[in-house]
Amino acid sequence: MHAAVYTEYGAPEVVRIEDVTRPAPGPGEILVKVAHGSVTTADWRLRAAAFPGVLAVPGRLMFGLRRPRQPVLGSEFAGTVEALGEGAEGFETGQAVFGFVMQGAHAEYLVVKAAGAVLPLPEGLALADAAALPFGGLSALVFLRDHARVKPGQRVLVIGASGGVGAYAVQIARIMGAEVTGVASGENAGFLRGLGAAEVVDYRQTAPRQMTGRYDAVIDTVGAARFGDIRHLLGRGGVFVPLNFGVREIGQALWRAVAGGPKLAIGVSGDTKADLQVLSGWITEGRLRPVVDRRFPLRRIREAYAYVEGRHRRGAVLLDIGAKALVQPLRAVLA
Repeated sequence: MHAAVYTEYGAPEVVRIEDVTRPAPGPGEILVKVAHGSVTTADWRLRAAAFPGVLAVPGRLMFGLRRPRQPVLGSEFAGTVEALGEGAEGFETGQAVFGFVMQGAHAEYLVVKAAGAVLPLPEGLALADAAALPFGGLSALVFLRDHARVKPGQRVLVIGASGGVGAYAVQIARIMGAEVTGVASGENAGFLRGLGAAEVVDYRQTAPRQMTGRYDAVIDTVGAARFGDIRHLLGRGGVFVPLNFGVREIGQALWRAVAGGPKLAIGVSGDTKADLQVLSGWITEGRLRPVVDRRFPLRRIREAYAYVEGRHRRGAVLLDIGAKALVQPLRAVLA
């Protein structure tokens, strides 16, 4: 099978398309014929060993000190079940599925645990759109619900609102009943209002430290602000949640946990089947929509990486991996 492989850390040029051995499902696993994947911020950070802040050393220890342990990246995927391992329950061959794995989805075939973050495709959702959902959707859900603890009626500021996580954070905060303000470039204002943002701030005109107003939660999806930049925007019970953090933020989070006033919360996304089911339910109800910026064939994955690293995308950057990906029509409400 074809896969995008890298054996050293570096620029997009370290990735190449190779023929590799097709995997076989073990007990409790399913083999997915991948139709679509994506290139995420996490993928390029792993490819380049560009781990943010305090994660530099543990990142290398986890994923490979001198070279990557896993040569195939990719976390989001959508495709069809090709085969079932012994004891794999809840799926059948030929069934359309989508989900999230740590690595390995930039390939024509992928083995995933049946109990992991993989689900049957929601009715009416195209496989390509399904592949755009898990990374950004799961991250936004967990950080808003579990770390920011957003409640109905609150005001939420999303920095990097048009990106791979931000485009979902705007929608999910709105689903949670919050009033949302998005920070992005001015040309994305109409796009973000279409996702549910009540207001949009052009960061090229107004930096977060220059903003005014009061928010219950500030979510920084791109590492554009520090706690000192946005503290004046938070009420006494407000919380700042940076998705990128270092030693400074860890120390501030510990201090703010015992001090009075606004807090700083840090954490990671669990990427569970249960949370993927939440997203799937919202898709079915027409409350959440996948957001796709561009699509590249697998052979042009280097271009996809370069585009993602430019940090100016709207939503997900997809890879068309299957020769003829199965597509089901996307319902009009999600168009």
